[in-house]
Amino acid sequence: MHTFRNRLIATALGAALLAASATVLAGDLAPQVAAVRDRWAEVNYTTPKAQREAAFEALAKQAAGVKAAQPKDAAALIWEGIVLSSHAGERGGIGALGLAKQARADFEQALKLDPDALEGSAYTSLGVLYYQVPGWPVGFGNDDKARELLLKGLKVNPNGIDPNYFYGDFLRDQGDWKGAAAALEKALAAPARPGREVADQGRRKEAAALLAKVRAHLAAR
Repeated sequence: MHTFRNRLIATALGAALLAASATVLAGDLAPQVAAVRDRWAEVNYTTPKAQREAAFEALAKQAAGVKAAQPKDAAALIWEGIVLSSHAGERGGIGALGLAKQARADFEQALKLDPDALEGSAYTSLGVLYYQVPGWPVGFGNDDKARELLLKGLKVNPNGIDPNYFYGDFLRDQGDWKGAAAALEKALAAPARPGREVADQGRRKEAAALLAKVRAHLAAR
């Protein structure tokens, strides 16, 4: 049975998914949204694997409360979607599909409210879902939609670490190893995000590990 890979989407979605691709200061977000964002980084990158699913489940309840209090805040929707995507990544299997569908709804609503929120993070995070979720008849995965959304995220934030990392991962998944290497190199060259040190460190580690695998594949061809 298909299981979600532990990434973001992202967005990000990740998953576990997904870090938002925003380069924002904590003061640019509502304090409650910033608290969810910062806790996500702690859970995703510093919490032991055995404790991570329960931690994401608790954080999902917190994120839901924030969204309920601020239903028109695109950032609140994006961060609930990211948490749900990450929870899905930890849970895996068919049980994760319902969480992924909830996350998709959050990202779609955020795009209706403000497609440029958090520098296009909803595009990237939704794109990650579309390439990591299984396709019909099990799920809603669709590689063509994934590519379209990931490219839209890159258009909004061309130099961001997350949109480049996830695009690189997508290209690797599609067998475009040279394209994947270029995207991952760009991710590693991305500027630091003030206030996002934990997330940046974790994402750079992921990008470096994935780039090493891509380069090894290219060298063996």
